[in-house]
Amino acid sequence: MVIVVVVLVLFGSAAVPKFARSLGQAKSEFEKGLKKPTESDTTESDKQKLS
Repeated sequence: MVIVVVVLVLFGSAAVPKFARSLGQAKSEFEKGLKKPTESDTTESDKQKLS
């Protein structure tokens, strides 16, 4: 509860929703990155198995 009050005083009430939204977007991008392997993550043998 004290942390919420300190954040509101330091950043103002308008900045808190923007911060929370950006945190949520970063979390979803992170989770999306964990689920989908990139081209550099797969080796040739992995590519053959997927084909």
